[in-house]
Amino acid sequence: MKMTKESNGRFLWRMLLFSLARRRSRLLVALFGVALGATVLLGLVTLCYDIPRQLSREFRSYGANLAFVGEAGSGRLSLEALARAEALLPQEALVGLAPFRYESVRRNMLPYTAVGTDFAKVRRTSPYWRVTGQWPAAPGEILLGVDVAEATGLSAGSPFPLDGRNSSQSRYSKEFKAVGTVATGGVEDGFVFMSLPDMEDMTGEAGVADLAEASLTLDAGGLARAAASVRAGAPGVDPRIVARVSRSEEQVMGKLTALVYLVTVVVLSLTMICVATTMMTVVLERRREIGLKKALGAGNGRVVREFLAEGLLLGILGGLAGSFLGLLFARLVSANVFGRSLTPEPWLIPVTVAVSALVTVTACLIPVRSAVDVEPALVLRGE
Repeated sequence: MKMTKESNGRFLWRMLLFSLARRRSRLLVALFGVALGATVLLGLVTLCYDIPRQLSREFRSYGANLAFVGEAGSGRLSLEALARAEALLPQEALVGLAPFRYESVRRNMLPYTAVGTDFAKVRRTSPYWRVTGQWPAAPGEILLGVDVAEATGLSAGSPFPLDGRNSSQSRYSKEFKAVGTVATGGVEDGFVFMSLPDMEDMTGEAGVADLAEASLTLDAGGLARAAASVRAGAPGVDPRIVARVSRSEEQVMGKLTALVYLVTVVVLSLTMICVATTMMTVVLERRREIGLKKALGAGNGRVVREFLAEGLLLGILGGLAGSFLGLLFARLVSANVFGRSLTPEPWLIPVTVAVSALVTVTACLIPVRSAVDVEPALVLRGE
């Protein structure tokens, strides 16, 4: 019995290879269709897994997505508490965290809003700032919002003395030099920016901020978890998700993912149609052969196994070829569209091969049904 099964298996493979060799031109078309479907499947699904990481980096150029303020009733935000909050954030996803402190100041009796911050961190959290001139690098250097520069007629290199009163109502005065202007298209255009140490030296009050902005490469769920972690582990800090940014990211990602899956389903459907059409043509060409086999005693099960084996082999070969091409396709898209390297998921290769084989075998079911319906007597008489 064992030898009979082995003989049947060898005979099936010989018949399968002989059939593929005789009809290689038609089956190559089916193989190309399967490989193309597998290429699109693996490429788009790989991009679908990697796009959130890529786009999350791109979205960070539009500003921070998590803000920190002092808890209600606690006044300003302690920089010490802010440091604890920063340590609780997922460091691998943290692009940057910048503190901001706001003070009302005057220049020549005209009121302005001065903002103390860390310019190195702002350049990471707010890359959309368009600075003309230089970023402040030395004590006493400031940036003027474009509205302030236009109203005062000042430019880079101009002196900018400021004075005001601190929380104890003591007067202060300090001379600054504008080294550049900043344009954001927002309220920042009407502010004067200086380093946080300059702000502390001018006002005589250190260790506090009014607001901090963090930029993290996380989706909405990840942001919510990060905010909850800070809320639980850093008393005095109230984390708030910037809904405008996070919702926009979520909507774009949802629509893009839906588009990727839709295209994948369409391509797999076209692959199935291509294989089904090719196999139907093969069945029509082999009607006399099938009729002769059935007349010699071959059962329907044997005929079905032969055709399904052809489909399975096509699916595996096409899936393997498509997996290689799909990874190449995904790498090219990632490099040319996002300018970054791709991190492929190895488990997608066997999944792609399995899906390709399943699609191909499914596409063979209708042609196989036609093959089973062949009547040996009618076919051999030429009808």
